[in-house]
Amino acid sequence: MLCDTERDGHRVTFNAAFAAKGLPWSWDVELYGELLKIGGGKERMTKFFLDHESQEPFASLRSAEARAAFVAELHKLKTRLFVDMVERGELPLRPGVARLVGEARAQGVQIAVCSTSNEAAVSGIVRKMLGPEVARVMRVFAGDVVPRKKPDPAIYLLAAQELGVEPARCVVIEDSNIGVCAAKAAGMRCVATMSGYTADEDLSMADAVFDCIGDVGSERFSLHDLTTPGAFWLNPPSPFRA
Repeated sequence: MLCDTERDGHRVTFNAAFAAKGLPWSWDVELYGELLKIGGGKERMTKFFLDHESQEPFASLRSAEARAAFVAELHKLKTRLFVDMVERGELPLRPGVARLVGEARAQGVQIAVCSTSNEAAVSGIVRKMLGPEVARVMRVFAGDVVPRKKPDPAIYLLAAQELGVEPARCVVIEDSNIGVCAAKAAGMRCVATMSGYTADEDLSMADAVFDCIGDVGSERFSLHDLTTPGAFWLNPPSPFRA
């Protein structure tokens, strides 16, 4: 939820990686929206290539090991292209992200990012768009740090364990159905903020749903709201602090 990365970031660099490897694929906006139902870039590519198994790259790669190795290498290329895009500043933060992170830091609240994307890509966004001071204190849990990706709750449970916070005292901000499902399965409260791809998804499992976080003057909620009984929660949250 840091940036609207999917349509104009990940999708574009997947296509650039395909072109660089001479593959006959280009994922359009609609198709990529369907593929987003699968958590994880390597998993997304594997599912797509299996669905087109008679064509390249899987047509000439018969063993599961060879296919997995090819997908892993292709994903590394795609990640390099994505990180280059981030370094060029082509993926601005979503409205309100910097404000909410600033409020959390001012109040001494622990903050982290939990993503199915590659760790280097996510860390690059944090460092480039939020700055090195935030990057030094904002933990990133991403990529293959856990064996199962969202909607499995593993990455959120790992973050809670590493930060020393009970899951019930965590609040997650998500932007997709699989993310909301992962947060709720972890026993955490979850605010859903819609993106271009997820506006039509079922986000009803979230404790609250907004179109965005919102910058100063148009904020939809604040850190105070997230920790105050009776703000917009069905049940009052526990304090963040241990």
